[in-house]
Amino acid sequence: MPGDDLLVDPDVTATRAITIRCGAATVWPWIAQLGQGRGGFYSYDALENLAGCSIHSADHVVPEWQEIQVGDRVRLAPEVGLDVAATDPGHALVLRGGVPMGNTSPPYDFTWAFALYQGSDGTTRLLVRERYRYTQWWAPLVVEPAGIVSFVMSQKMLRGIRDRAEQ
Repeated sequence: MPGDDLLVDPDVTATRAITIRCGAATVWPWIAQLGQGRGGFYSYDALENLAGCSIHSADHVVPEWQEIQVGDRVRLAPEVGLDVAATDPGHALVLRGGVPMGNTSPPYDFTWAFALYQGSDGTTRLLVRERYRYTQWWAPLVVEPAGIVSFVMSQKMLRGIRDRAEQ
């Protein structure tokens, strides 16, 4: 998948997918505008906001949020973001970074990839992959319990993108 080459020998990989009943060109704008202060994450905004993320998922495509380039920052919360490591407009977006632990750097390197695969039947397969490489011995104590939350939030995000693209 796009971005797999950025993180060698990951300690944890999670791949999730959904089929969307429309073309990749219709799905891509929802991916391009991901982020806090932009289109949100199409997940459980109320839960994200309990953590102070200030997320408000868009219900329409916003033209001024469609340009995304390598080096841009996609915020997860007002003070936390991931860097755009790779982009192939219409096909893939790869984010990289981590969430600091207070004043401590993240104990892992992380990539979050979104890839669109156009089917011959007019559907699109959206794959989302998280990859973690631990940089501190204690990283599993943070990453692995968060895996359950990530699963729940990612499933809702995939359905949120699907529902918006299909409408």
